[in-house]
Amino acid sequence: MKIKSLKKKIKRLEKRLQEDQQRLAKLKQRLQTTESAKAMKAARKSAARAARRGGQKPAAAKKAKRKLNLSPERRAQLAAAMKARWAAKRAAEAKTASSDNQHSPPGPPPLPNRPDGG
Repeated sequence: MKIKSLKKKIKRLEKRLQEDQQRLAKLKQRLQTTESAKAMKAARKSAARAARRGGQKPAAAKKAKRKLNLSPERRAQLAAAMKARWAAKRAAEAKTASSDNQHSPPGPPPLPNRPDGG
């Protein structure tokens, strides 16, 4: 075999090895990020599970409250309607409470006298 062709083959092999090293480094990096993501997911899952056992809801499950995109006039109109509904509800509750009081005897029943004076 000629020296020139041997040198070419060696150069090609070195180049391929260099590319393989870069590919290997890239794969190792990808594996590390995947493992860390998996560990984070497992930690998040166990924290949510522990929170559920403690009677709390996981923080991630809370839905963000949506802000209504209203004009000031519409906001005032809705506020007035809600105040009217609440007033009607309070009036209805007061009416049922007063009607319940009419049917029940006034005050607590008298206590019987005990012979021991207690």
